[in-house]
Amino acid sequence: MMARQEDKSIHLGRPSEAWAFGQERRLQMIRAYAPLDGKRILDVGCGFGMYVRHFRAYSSEVWGVDVDPEKVTEASQTLPNIQVAPAERLPFPDGFFDVVLLHEVLEHVDDDRQSVAEAVRVLAPGGRLVIFVPNRLYFFETHGCYWHGKYRFGNIPLVSWLPDALRNRLCPHVRAYTVRGLRRLWRGLPCKVVLHTQIYPGYDKMVYRRPALGRLLRAVTYALERTPLRVFGLSHFAVLEKTL
Repeated sequence: MMARQEDKSIHLGRPSEAWAFGQERRLQMIRAYAPLDGKRILDVGCGFGMYVRHFRAYSSEVWGVDVDPEKVTEASQTLPNIQVAPAERLPFPDGFFDVVLLHEVLEHVDDDRQSVAEAVRVLAPGGRLVIFVPNRLYFFETHGCYWHGKYRFGNIPLVSWLPDALRNRLCPHVRAYTVRGLRRLWRGLPCKVVLHTQIYPGYDKMVYRRPALGRLLRAVTYALERTPLRVFGLSHFAVLEKTL
């Protein structure tokens, strides 16, 4: 059972079960570009429903889907409208939602372009799609890697800077995106880019263990988000608006 859970975490990611500074910061970023009050909202790859729970402070019409039945079962104990579904086949009609969130999900799905197309399909015209995905230029691979056939958990430096063939051998379980690679996912879809930038981490564990250093990293790297050096941030943050 333990091996099965570990394998699932490797391939599907390990959603946080605790709400901390980093999650709150991302929520406020979402609110800045995708109004949530009274809107119909979908969190694709909702995990244990952390963002669904916080979205419900702004709207009673919030849904979540995830491919992991165990996470869906746990989230459903305290949240409505949670169900099992893959990002590539959302069980909702066209134009049903005002906001769709893909939070650190596309790097794990079978077909990332189809997942974005589905998210756009279920958006109403004028609706907003919010995407967070790993940045290929970040200094660490946060999903671990395989070495001599064995998975190594942890932040591995500079793996994503390697050529595609080598990086894909070390990290076959997860994607990381360049600017061009991410933008190809919505090319040709009926949407326009409202925002596409890069952001640095929340440093929650660092602040907990070494508060002064963690707060210094926040101050320095969050200032870098307003400069060209944002391109080295942890994640891409993109907001699209459906046009048709």
